[in-house]
Amino acid sequence: MKEERILLHHGSGGRLSRDLVQNEIVPVFDNPALRRLEDASPIESSKGRMVMTTDSYVVQPLFFPGGDIGKLSICGTVNDLATAGATPVALSVGFIIEEGFALSDFRRILASMKGTADSIPVPLVTGDTKVVEKSKGDGIYVSTTGIGTVPREIVLTPLKMRPGDAVVINGPVGNHEASIICARNEFSLQSTVVSDCAPLHGLMKAVIENVPDTRCARDATRGGLASVLTEIIETSGYGITLDDESIPVDSDVQGICDILGMDPLLMANEGKMVIIVPAEGAETCIRAMRKSFPNARATIIGEVHDRAPQLTVRTRYGTSRIVTMPMGTQLPRIC
Repeated sequence: MKEERILLHHGSGGRLSRDLVQNEIVPVFDNPALRRLEDASPIESSKGRMVMTTDSYVVQPLFFPGGDIGKLSICGTVNDLATAGATPVALSVGFIIEEGFALSDFRRILASMKGTADSIPVPLVTGDTKVVEKSKGDGIYVSTTGIGTVPREIVLTPLKMRPGDAVVINGPVGNHEASIICARNEFSLQSTVVSDCAPLHGLMKAVIENVPDTRCARDATRGGLASVLTEIIETSGYGITLDDESIPVDSDVQGICDILGMDPLLMANEGKMVIIVPAEGAETCIRAMRKSFPNARATIIGEVHDRAPQLTVRTRYGTSRIVTMPMGTQLPRIC
């Protein structure tokens, strides 16, 4: 029989990625923290509750409108900690660099990482560097790990969701993936769209302070809104209905989707947090987001219900469509 092999889609954040983690990785290292499949896993200690997360970045091109692989690696890790309501404490980094990589580009990436980390602020306290032969890599890959602290009274999980809860997002979707599309040489698209790459720990802190009974949060990266909301549904057992007209999408991003036949709900973001809050706290949540990020276009995009546990979108024509987690990704190597 033909041997099974890893496919590009296994790293895309869609159904194949989740199957690889659930069916191959979790059974080997099985433990309660890993089994939860959270973006940031808890670490209990005598000094308080901590969370830890790790991620790797292979984006192409390395530099794109609104960011680069360095900024992306810091923001992505800090945002995963933020989904647990954590304050980042320390980061580590691992570099895999291809022989012949320009030292000027490496210095540029380091400066970007340093500037982003300082803005949070969080120190980078340890790391590792490896170099592989020319043509054995693809410029540079970056892996980052983050540790954060969470007050014991803050527990964000889809298991706290209830019917009637509101689904809130802090701004328009799809900008990161759209910026990568336009930055790649194979696409001759002219656009002013830039990546939304940004750290969101301050935003989450403001939301939790103003809405203490916040249910859960996810940063909508690979697979976009569809993937993170499907994961939330699978954990909670409740369904979610989105209002198509309420989902913010910039005109440039929508134009790219129309040209290439892509769906904004499946597009990657690097500065968008999806937050589930009680309906009565939704407006307070939005005000907190806008105060934290003055230019944020925070809005309510949907609601939780106890009908079928699936993701549906209510269209502007009064009909509904079911949205499922994508098997792979619309565009590889977006983060």
